[in-house]
Amino acid sequence: MKIVKILLALILLIVAIALIAALFIKKDIHVEREVVINKPKDQVFDYIKQLKNQDNYGKWNKMDPGMHKEYAGTDGTVGFVSRWKSDNKDVGQGEQTITKLVPGERMETDLHFIKPFESHASAFYVTEAVGTTQTRVKWGFDTKMNYPLNIMQLFFDMNDVVGKDFQIGLDNLKAVLEKK
Repeated sequence: MKIVKILLALILLIVAIALIAALFIKKDIHVEREVVINKPKDQVFDYIKQLKNQDNYGKWNKMDPGMHKEYAGTDGTVGFVSRWKSDNKDVGQGEQTITKLVPGERMETDLHFIKPFESHASAFYVTEAVGTTQTRVKWGFDTKMNYPLNIMQLFFDMNDVVGKDFQIGLDNLKAVLEKK
C-alpha cells in the first residue's frame, strides 16, 4: 500500500511539474519555408492563387489522391473555399478559405482543421521577383497551441514537422512550374 501511495504521489508531482512548465512555453507557432522558381512572378502567383492547384504539389493532397473534395465560389478569388475529407488520419478533414489577395504578391487563407483534431491556422504565400525570370515563393502559417497542450512543444518542434511538409510542397511546386 505504501508503494502505491508513493507511485501516486510521483505521478501527481510529474503532472504538476508539466502543467507548471506549460505556463512558460510559447503558444504561438510560426512556420515558413521558401524556394526560388525559374519562372516570372506573375506566372507563379497566378498558379498558386488557385487552391485547386495544390493537388499538383501539396504534400497533404498527394497523401490521399482519392480524398473527397468540395469547392465553393470562384477559385483564385477572396471567399473561395476548398473542403476536404479523407480516411487517412494524416490528412483528416477540414477547409481552406482565401481571405486576402494582393495581386502578384500575397495570398492569405484561413485553415480550419476538423479531424483528427479541431484547430485553426492562418496560411500565406508571398511571391517576390528575384529577377525577370525567377521568383522567390514563401509559404507559411501561424497558429496557436493553447495551454496545456503547448507542453507538447517540448517533445517535437512544429517548425520542423510542418516545415518539412511545406518544403516538400514547395519543391513539388518548383518542379511542376518549371516543366511548363
